[in-house]
Amino acid sequence: NASKVAVIQSVRDALLQRQRDFRQAPGLVADGRDMGTVVFPDAPVKIFLTASAEERAQRRYSQLKDAGVDVNIDALLEEIRVRDERDMNRSAAPLKPADDAQVIDSTGLSIEEVLDRCMAAAGQA
Repeated sequence: NASKVAVIQSVRDALLQRQRDFRQAPGLVADGRDMGTVVFPDAPVKIFLTASAEERAQRRYSQLKDAGVDVNIDALLEEIRVRDERDMNRSAAPLKPADDAQVIDSTGLSIEEVLDRCMAAAGQA
């Protein structure tokens, strides 16, 4: 689980330059919990995508059910809340949007609507 490993500073230090090495022309779309704050703080476009814990639990529940996995939505919701708490309160790069990030709340939006908002935020809509 990436969230559990992300609290280990030596692991974060070892991976930082490797992550930055992926940036090459013409550009990079990077997805991760601290891409805009730690890994690529000088990125020209930063989008912090969020959704309610309930929405994320429902999405994950649907994915797992579609894959034939027997899962309890209440357990998923609790896991998400615990992970969020851990990530937002860790000492090494706590989860938060970069000061210059555009925050997009995807709660209740379709994938197409989220993409439209991301493209607009990036100035390419």
